[in-house]
Amino acid sequence: MAITTFSGPVASQNGFQGSIAGFITPPAYTLATLPTNASYTNGTMIYVSDATNVGAGTGTICFNDGTDWIDISTGLAVV
Repeated sequence: MAITTFSGPVASQNGFQGSIAGFITPPAYTLATLPTNASYTNGTMIYVSDATNVGAGTGTICFNDGTDWIDISTGLAVV
């Protein structure tokens, strides 16, 4: 699947596709399989299933800041 970047409003005549209508499911990774930041645009979001910033490997949503994958709940790089 290709990564697509939009700027400005996005309209859809048929709705957007996801796992469940109205929900967004980011791609899931583990710490061992995190993609390199160079291959993603700043702001790209992913789910890291074994990130430990919020608890004992409970997982978290992260975004790419160009250097690290940042946990949205703590503002820290995922570990």
